[in-house]
Amino acid sequence: MSISVLRTADAWWALTSDGTAARIATGATSTAELLADRAAVETAAGGPGGTAVASLDLVSPVTAPCRVVAQMTNYVSHVRESGMDPETVPLTLFRKTSGSVSGPYDDVVKPSHVRFLDYEVELGLVVGRTLAVGDVVTDANWTGWVAGFVVTNDVSARDVQLPKTQFYEAKSYPTFTPTGPVLVLLTGAELESFRTLRLTLKVNGQTRQDNTAADMIYSPAQALAALSRFQRLDAGDLVLTGTPGGTALKAPPRPVEIIGSLLPPAKKWKAFFNAQSKNEKYLADGDVVEVSIASQDGLVDLGTQRTVVRYAE
Repeated sequence: MSISVLRTADAWWALTSDGTAARIATGATSTAELLADRAAVETAAGGPGGTAVASLDLVSPVTAPCRVVAQMTNYVSHVRESGMDPETVPLTLFRKTSGSVSGPYDDVVKPSHVRFLDYEVELGLVVGRTLAVGDVVTDANWTGWVAGFVVTNDVSARDVQLPKTQFYEAKSYPTFTPTGPVLVLLTGAELESFRTLRLTLKVNGQTRQDNTAADMIYSPAQALAALSRFQRLDAGDLVLTGTPGGTALKAPPRPVEIIGSLLPPAKKWKAFFNAQSKNEKYLADGDVVEVSIASQDGLVDLGTQRTVVRYAE
């Protein structure tokens, strides 16, 4: 049975059956330590609550430092609007700094040198136990390494990412991974039903992304299997699993792309971003971004994060 965990600066909380929160009696200061104190989590979730969730000043339920690993172009809809073929796109992974992890209601701060700020709603896997290099991950056992799910937003500086082919920098500035509000701890069967989850992102109340994880190309099992070949993961680490279509960035029309490929790189990217400057979907100062993930039957609800975009001076 799922348990929803919340975090404030000084405590961990569990949602109880009446929709209120109960403080978890634990000395845990990190997500890894909390996951190791499962008995305390279950006791709090099964007892009386009494604290209104709205009264809590929530922070990310995933603590830093931790490893943050993400999948690139992993939804059919996103791959197609990126100008690629879902049948041939490879499973691609990259790292983000854990310094990018921020709370579900914190401002997203655009550095002054960034022009094109984009959004990507993503289902986050929170690792529950060590995945060692050489471990064999299969469709039958992958849930043994995953404690639960969280909502994440893979904020991206496109004018850093594309010309430099630099995902690490473009997606790792502070506040570029809003996480939470809820870490939902799940059983194996519940984890396996991930494809029923609907991912939604709105900007100023307008829906930009809305799709289910059934659109995902490479499953969590495949991602963890790929990581187990070279990357150790530990309890409390975070794996982002890609985003559906609807981001601000779109591939240019094929004829324009062909012409651009004939230009020197500097001229190509100058022309590309001159065209992008007319795209009003990039995040502007003061934009409100709401991101939520839930199953369509309502049994698994990762909550809704609400962040405001702020431009650094």
